[in-house]
Amino acid sequence: MIEVRKKEGESAQSLLYRFTKRVRQSGVLVETRKRRFTNRPANKRSRRVSAIIRSNKKKEMGRLKKLGLL
Repeated sequence: MIEVRKKEGESAQSLLYRFTKRVRQSGVLVETRKRRFTNRPANKRSRRVSAIIRSNKKKEMGRLKKLGLL
């Protein structure tokens, strides 16, 4: 937990600036962004099936380009 105490005669703007600087330096935001969108790893079968689908699409696109339909 990050804590910043107000110094004597310090404005709210400078206090907020010091706080945001501390948060950036600590790396808390970077870590939370990494954790926010993590997905479970796909199993071997689904990875293989998706690779086959991508390969077939690539072949089909190449075929259509050769025929001038794309």
